[in-house]
Amino acid sequence: MKSKWMLGTSLLLTTSVVLAACGGNNANDSASPGASASSEGSPAAVDSGSGEKVKLTMYSWRPEDADGYAAIIAEFNKTNPNIEVEFKPFKSTEYNTILNNTLQSGTGVDILQLRPYDAAIALADADYLTPVDGLAGLDQIPDSYLDAARGSDGNVYGVPFMLSNAVIFYNKNLFEENGIAVPETYEEFLAVCEQLKAKGITPIAQSGKAGYLLSMTHAVVGNSAYGGNEFAEEVISGKTDFTDSRFVDSIQRMKDLEEYFPKDFIAIEDKDAQAMFYTHEAAMYINGSHRLETFEANEIDFDVDFIPGFAPSKGEPANIVAWVDGSYAVAKSSKHQEEALKFLEFVASKSFGQTFSEQLTRVSPIAGVEPSNALLQSMAKLNETQATPYLILASFNQGAPTSKTTFEDSLQGMYLGKLTPQQVAEDFQASVAKWFKPQS
Repeated sequence: MKSKWMLGTSLLLTTSVVLAACGGNNANDSASPGASASSEGSPAAVDSGSGEKVKLTMYSWRPEDADGYAAIIAEFNKTNPNIEVEFKPFKSTEYNTILNNTLQSGTGVDILQLRPYDAAIALADADYLTPVDGLAGLDQIPDSYLDAARGSDGNVYGVPFMLSNAVIFYNKNLFEENGIAVPETYEEFLAVCEQLKAKGITPIAQSGKAGYLLSMTHAVVGNSAYGGNEFAEEVISGKTDFTDSRFVDSIQRMKDLEEYFPKDFIAIEDKDAQAMFYTHEAAMYINGSHRLETFEANEIDFDVDFIPGFAPSKGEPANIVAWVDGSYAVAKSSKHQEEALKFLEFVASKSFGQTFSEQLTRVSPIAGVEPSNALLQSMAKLNETQATPYLILASFNQGAPTSKTTFEDSLQGMYLGKLTPQQVAEDFQASVAKWFKPQS
């Protein structure tokens, strides 16, 4: 079985380079859903016969994307006027519970945003999703991206719609006004944090209330400690595990950075951390590339740039954390399978990809779609050669509770003084050992 961490190196792929030449899923079964639609533009409209409208409910974990999806759905309705799509978002931290309850009930959702990798496997294996192999347009998406929505049976259960990076955003104006050089290594980063702290500026606007923000920050600041892709290969193959001193060192970094986070950050929500960044109270903010849309919406009054991560030593390139950040799937319980699959054909089209990228400031996995945002362009370029996986999300998100959740809870416990970095690593490895089998 091919390891999902390989997305890290396959995100060497990005939209502008490899996708245009990619045709790794050449499904041409005329009996498959929507096989006659063209992936070059919008799919052909569904003929409902009666002319009556069909309403589809679409779940999302992104309330802040509502305006963008209004434009996206309007684009879909140009060729599918009889399909009404209701965008129904929920708070990200509540989404999984709400979605699982809805799927178990068998009513309420037709189309859903599907969390990637192991989370997708769990829902597919529970028989909640309709397989989409053969859907028109999937041949424009690399197999490595489709792996994020593939079940353990090998079938594809979703259409990837977004590629993400996790980076350190920084206020360029604050850096320049205070004579601070952009750090390349972790050691230089610590020195910058000291400079900012000495000037009364919070170095990093970090939120700790939601555990996923801590594991994302760990992926950014820790991958150069444990060794990025090389470590990923070793742990996936069973040559090492998460009690390895390199991984413990990556957790120690998280502990060492605590003095540069806001006071009582473990109780701070992400929106509060963002506010600190927007108001110049904090100089840096670690999060995903999806936050670029939020920056634009808030019309911040300073220039933003990003630090991808830390170089192993000065002069060497730094890795950038990259992953497929979600797919669209059809609930098997939906009474409107044809119409829901038609919307997924649209998601696999260049028309969707371009509208999505422009409206929501994201990188689309669809062939021929290039981001217009300058920072996204820079991230995409780094993805070509320097991508490393969000390892804990991509390959270690199974179990009950998931190993990812265990890691995040343990990080919170560390900040509350209950665990050492070594104990965090041991707890995580104990969770992983319950279900993970090394892959050759």
